[in-house]
Amino acid sequence: MDAIVKTNRTLQVQRTIKALNKNNIDARFIETVQDVVPVVTSLLSKGESVAVGGSVTLKETGVLDLLRNGNYTFFDRYKPGLDKEEVTEVLHKSFFVDTYFASANAVTEHGELYCVDGTSNRVAALLYGPKQVILVVSWDKIVPDLISAILRVKQIAAPSNARRLDTGTYCVESGKCINPNCDERNLMALAAGACEHTICSNYVVFSHQHVPGRMKVLIIGESLGY
Repeated sequence: MDAIVKTNRTLQVQRTIKALNKNNIDARFIETVQDVVPVVTSLLSKGESVAVGGSVTLKETGVLDLLRNGNYTFFDRYKPGLDKEEVTEVLHKSFFVDTYFASANAVTEHGELYCVDGTSNRVAALLYGPKQVILVVSWDKIVPDLISAILRVKQIAAPSNARRLDTGTYCVESGKCINPNCDERNLMALAAGACEHTICSNYVVFSHQHVPGRMKVLIIGESLGY
């Protein structure tokens, strides 16, 4: 990466971390993917219960492998052979774990996290339940404000995740949301009935946290996830 571009990105990360910390969110910067697992390991205790929300980033950073192979009680939603009912049971148990891992769809420079879910087990666990939640995000997901966060989901995150999940939605075919714009009348949600199998059902903004440090954000200085 060009040195000037890297400096600008680093300054953006520093602004974002400062704002997140003011919102009682423990944020830190990790320069490379190789450094993620050691940091995550330092935040966990042997034998504690852990679970994850759906995330490409957790796989790319090695966090999933750490939880599977480490000395933890891992409620693994991706375990081969689970039927639909068993997956649902894992998701329910995830609300009561010691540490829950996920990523965010966007992080604003004002210190907010923006997540859009379909099933919404991820946002539910992030909001309440697990003693600690750790979000692992690429610095590519940092945006100036909430409007930019909403547009990022509509234009990048949702179409990519819908294609990954093979939902057959409009955005899979077109590469963009059926309602790609963002204005005062259509801030987040889709028009009623506009998208039959949407993965964009609930829109959550995480701002100032009542429990300092419960929510942690690890910002990685590489391109990861969607």
